[in-house]
Amino acid sequence: MKRYAKYFLYFSIALLILVFIPGLGMVYNSAKSWVGLGGFSFQPSEIVKLTFLIYLAAWLEARRESEVKNIYTGLLPFILTLGIIGGLIMLEPDMGTMMIIALMALTVYFSAGAPLGHIAGVLGAGAALFFLLIKIAPYRAMRFTIFLHPELDPRGLGYQINQALLAIGSGGILGLGYGHSRQKFLYLPEVAGDSIFAVMAEEMGFIFLLIFFAAFGVFLARGFRAAKRAPDLFGRLLAAGIVSWLLIQTLVNVGSMVGLLPLTGVPLPFVSYGGTALMTSLAALGILGNISRHA
Repeated sequence: MKRYAKYFLYFSIALLILVFIPGLGMVYNSAKSWVGLGGFSFQPSEIVKLTFLIYLAAWLEARRESEVKNIYTGLLPFILTLGIIGGLIMLEPDMGTMMIIALMALTVYFSAGAPLGHIAGVLGAGAALFFLLIKIAPYRAMRFTIFLHPELDPRGLGYQINQALLAIGSGGILGLGYGHSRQKFLYLPEVAGDSIFAVMAEEMGFIFLLIFFAAFGVFLARGFRAAKRAPDLFGRLLAAGIVSWLLIQTLVNVGSMVGLLPLTGVPLPFVSYGGTALMTSLAALGILGNISRHA
């Protein structure tokens, strides 16, 4: 994969451009983030999480640590490449996926030896861009307002988060029982997608969620262990990127369901319905397992 890393970047850009081609791009919930070919459809941004990560790990491995720490040979090319990928995703628009890819890329950049000052600068610029995007788009500003005060529009933009909190609170310690959720019938939107965590909480309860997070924690510990023991820098960066991607996406999904983050519509890894997301996540796990075998 390292040998063909630059082609993974070209492939990533080409995939993201496909959604804007008339007849191929499909609109779902006001976002043009799907591509339809005959009776088959897929979400390019989910695939790009992995293909862009492969390119980034190979690009950073090919540079000496002094080049990575240099503004002109490290920081600026990193920002330019990430800006191209992130800009195409924001045109869909898909802020949730863009945020996950950006944080994953920053983790890999830091793992390659980037100074903390560069990381802080990118995070500061990202926060400024985030508030600028909210300011120029009224619907984003309204979503952010509802995130801060979900009671303001309980039947409109605040409907999903309010129903999700009702579902989570209804589950209690032991849950209502598998398949016995009330909120998933006509009340809670996207129950098989980004709201699946709320249904899990309602049906299975708090104890089950503790077990779920404990299992996920073991997976993360093993993933970072594989990254630490990887035989080369490329494997270390790739493993760190895969684990951080799945961790960040889980935190974003769960955080949005419990009201700690704005609703973004990203799937819960390995749990939410979605063929492209599951296929890409499992491919990433296959790569992580391969790295672990050679550790």
